[in-house]
Amino acid sequence: MPEHGILHQALVYLAAGVIVVPVFKRLGLGSVLGYLAAGAAIGPWGLALVAEPATVLELAELGVVLLLFLVGLELEPRRLWQLRRPILAMGAVQVAVTLAAVALAGLALGAPPAVALVAGMGFAMSSTAIGLAVLQEKSLLPTAGGQAAFSVLLFQDLAVIPLMLALALLTGEQGAAAGFDWRAAARALGLIALLVLAGRTLLRPLLRYVANTRQREIFAAFALLLVIGIAALAHAVGLSMALGAFLAGVLLADSEYRHELEIDIEPFKGLLLGLFFIAVGMSVDLGLFARAPLAVLGIALGAVALKGLLLYPIAKGFGYCGRADALLFAAALSQVGEFAFVLFGAAGRLLPRETHDLLNAAVATSMLTTPFLMLAYERAAAPRLGAAPEPEPIPERNPVIVAGFGRFGQVVVRVLRPLGLNATVIDHDPEQIERVRRFGWKAYYGDAARADALERAGAREARLLVIAVNDPDAALAIARRASERYPGLKLLARAHSRTDAFEYHAMGVPALRETFGSALDAARMALEALGRDAEEARRLVKRFRRHDEELLERAAAHRHDDRRLLAIASQGRADLDRVLAEEAAARPAARLDGRIMGA
Repeated sequence: MPEHGILHQALVYLAAGVIVVPVFKRLGLGSVLGYLAAGAAIGPWGLALVAEPATVLELAELGVVLLLFLVGLELEPRRLWQLRRPILAMGAVQVAVTLAAVALAGLALGAPPAVALVAGMGFAMSSTAIGLAVLQEKSLLPTAGGQAAFSVLLFQDLAVIPLMLALALLTGEQGAAAGFDWRAAARALGLIALLVLAGRTLLRPLLRYVANTRQREIFAAFALLLVIGIAALAHAVGLSMALGAFLAGVLLADSEYRHELEIDIEPFKGLLLGLFFIAVGMSVDLGLFARAPLAVLGIALGAVALKGLLLYPIAKGFGYCGRADALLFAAALSQVGEFAFVLFGAAGRLLPRETHDLLNAAVATSMLTTPFLMLAYERAAAPRLGAAPEPEPIPERNPVIVAGFGRFGQVVVRVLRPLGLNATVIDHDPEQIERVRRFGWKAYYGDAARADALERAGAREARLLVIAVNDPDAALAIARRASERYPGLKLLARAHSRTDAFEYHAMGVPALRETFGSALDAARMALEALGRDAEEARRLVKRFRRHDEELLERAAAHRHDDRRLLAIASQGRADLDRVLAEEAAARPAARLDGRIMGA
């Protein structure tokens, strides 16, 4: 390992992620569990390809920092203020109740009071990285349960200072020896005030100055410098780095540079967050499973079960009364967080070495349970408990039904409506429905892939169904089901690719390739810009379109035969070259003669 250094480690981490994560995604287990499994496989207790996982964990924690910055970019200060009740009240209750319950359980099992209390402090924390990652991956962060989980995770970051201070008092290392004192708390509050002031006066001018260089790599470097710099300042005054990055994101949430920051930071966040999960997987002491499997599993699963039993009524008690939201809240926060490693390390003499190792193994094991719990929630609990919005009755009956109200569907409706052709719009994304309603459009919640949704929308009486959903597989499923169930209903589909267009052609469904028309317009404008007159450019593009549609019709019959498709495509290119060359050569002389004769 030493002779290869960082290059060898980078190859190991990248190869582990690329090999394992796609397998777990295909199995429906999620990317987080894939990264954890990859880490366990290459770590010191697996193939031993990496001997010291702690060396990469500090760098990998930047993934959590960048994740919190991007989450902050989605929250304007006004929205953050609206979450103050769940952040402060629910977060405080969760930490206090969980700490007390775990400490009492430790005492009941015969642990010394100091050990029980330290365990309670560590187990009260949940993993910000895992909790937010699984919620984002499954698009559950905007739900009531997801927002409640996010609020409590944010409070846990704020709870770092008092918990570390309490631990310093317990160990007798008061004041500067423990790195935290009351002056540190004052410095932390001062930093928050400074960040708010800088966000209003300095950050935007700095971003504007850097953006004016028109150097993309410099802007990306400044974005990383900004996030990591603020995170380092927060860490220096005793706050968590993730909290500092989150505050920076909130301050820039309404900035004109917000989207550019997201685009530049997202790739770094994904890679570093994956590296963080790999490092956590490597830190799992699989040797302890051989020496004391019942102790590790018992503590880990007991902590997860206890936290889940406490979190569910807390969510219900604070008004998240839907069973599905409360269950989501409990599943997302049931694991023990990475901050427990820090707490147990700072406990020093309060934790015997064997106890310290056992608790760390239990913490890492508890993290492995969250992807499984979220999978169970998504596949079993959510459908039964009504996690999705209840379908709204659709009283209107219109000649047109539009399935999917994104950019494509909106354009169709905007053209039809002024002509008196009203459309019933259904979409399966509650956030999109609420968003378009703010602009005066009426849309109903429903999954058009389900027959009952089309039935409610009036498919038996309608004349046309426009399939405009973003998911290509779902769109094909809608077309198949509608053509079978409603033979009198005309279909018009949005094809995401040429392959989709083959499938629609086989079903006899007219399909518009979503980028084909705009690409033809671009080609026509390019011809005009290069000196062709407008009439000739339109004629050439029209001829290309006719040739391509004929080629598509020929190829559709052989869509499952790759060799035949390649042969048709190759012949089609040769035919196209000949046809367009002949078309272009046929007219210039005639146009020139016409101009001379008319002169």
